[in-house]
Amino acid sequence: MRCTLNINGTDHPLLLDPRVTLLDLLREHLKLSGTKKGCDHGQCGACTVLMDGKRFNSCLALAVVQQGRRITTIEGLATGEQLHPMQAAFLEQDGFQCGYCTPGQICSAVAMLDEVRAGSPSFVTAVKAQQPVDLSEHEIRERMSGNLCRCGAYPNIVRAVQQAWRKEKA
Repeated sequence: MRCTLNINGTDHPLLLDPRVTLLDLLREHLKLSGTKKGCDHGQCGACTVLMDGKRFNSCLALAVVQQGRRITTIEGLATGEQLHPMQAAFLEQDGFQCGYCTPGQICSAVAMLDEVRAGSPSFVTAVKAQQPVDLSEHEIRERMSGNLCRCGAYPNIVRAVQQAWRKEKA
């Protein structure tokens, strides 16, 4: 099938087998290897990308169906040589060990902060009308629970998200 996908701000005209997942398109066809294949079942979050600004497991999506959507991978977060604030926070807080889950963690954290800004509640959030969400460790862990880290770098991931949030608010 012929389709054009907007990935990291660039339109890519493609001729694809309709069974190709977005993850396989990114990694194998476009050579954007930052997005990782973990479980290939939507359970680990390693393949998380942003689709129209929302987090999405790319292993669960057929590529041809994404025409008209704006897809951002870990490679598309930085502006030239300037890292996205979440990428910088992960580096500064050592929010990774082996690094395999890191691209998905970062993309998820970027979208999670958008959800917080929009006032989206979580299981942890107390229901209070028009009250800002406190991004406590417990709140971040709940909101990031779809992204697994086999190395257990969660304390530093939480600190990185908190740092990016604090810098944004300052």
